[in-house]
Amino acid sequence: MIQLDEKIYFYLLAIVPVVIVLFVILHIWKKRTQKTFADLSLLKGLTPDKSDYKSTLKLLFFLFGISFLTLGLVNPKIGTKLETIKREGVDIVFAVDVSKSMLAEDIAPNRLEKAKRLVSEIINQLASDRIGIIAYAGQAFPQLPITTDYGAAKMFLQNMNTDMLTSQGTAIDAAIDLATTYYDDEEQTNRVLFIVSDGEDHSEGSTLDAVERAVEEGIAVYTIGVGKAKGAPIPIKRNGVVESLKKDAQGEVVITKLNEAVLDDIADEGNGEYIDGTNTEEAVEFIKEQLNQMDKKEFEAKQFAEYKDQFQWFLGAGLLFLFLDIFILDRKTKWLRKLNLFNEKEV
Repeated sequence: MIQLDEKIYFYLLAIVPVVIVLFVILHIWKKRTQKTFADLSLLKGLTPDKSDYKSTLKLLFFLFGISFLTLGLVNPKIGTKLETIKREGVDIVFAVDVSKSMLAEDIAPNRLEKAKRLVSEIINQLASDRIGIIAYAGQAFPQLPITTDYGAAKMFLQNMNTDMLTSQGTAIDAAIDLATTYYDDEEQTNRVLFIVSDGEDHSEGSTLDAVERAVEEGIAVYTIGVGKAKGAPIPIKRNGVVESLKKDAQGEVVITKLNEAVLDDIADEGNGEYIDGTNTEEAVEFIKEQLNQMDKKEFEAKQFAEYKDQFQWFLGAGLLFLFLDIFILDRKTKWLRKLNLFNEKEV
């Protein structure tokens, strides 16, 4: 297992293409300048020991040196031992609404981005809990199975958008039913489902039935509301610019509103709580307190330990190549000249 300490230093590799471009420009300029001074055969006669290939070789050594020094600054580490460790936590699944109504901008920057930020901040407060992510609109889609990899969770979370599911609408019951399949540990006594939504529900009354099934599986269902009760239109954008507003079949602009009543009913039926997501800090703090009050189940997880620094190998290689670049001269090497590797001797 490889771990990179300082990824920011990868930006130094931008020097490589810049140096190559400058080298090519300089080489073209020198050729043109030499032609104005004398023809090629005369120049070779004036500088018989000048090598046509050493400058390219020196460039390669320089670029290798810079690349290896950059890798040294990044400091790759290799995990040399796989350990099984004991962790305690709760199994948590986030069901995030990605229907078009989540594009409404009654809460900045829009409901979906607010929802993603809320989930991300909750993840930041976790220590040893396992998490999973579901996206849902007209249907539910598994995004990330139960895992302790918070980095992967955030990556999947940030990639969620309203175009990822072709079936539009808001089927909260489908998300709840899918969530019940996520919990793979029968001994886990605390299973939590957070539904992050504006409360619009097109499940035709079957949502509470789904909640009841979840409760029978030992799942506590919490809801987090994003949006405002007064509502807002749904913008239709192209390249970040609003082209129009979503309209219904009668040509009227659709106003989508936060339905707290639906979310409150789901939380009540699910032995959970409804949480207003308007204030991110307050919502996250409340959720943190709720999770801390739950019993933590001990489980085993494997991870690499005893990471060892490998930067010294890359720094050594980088310095070696820079050393070669400095001490290799542009003139021909005598013993290589005798070998005539590049057919430099005249026939």
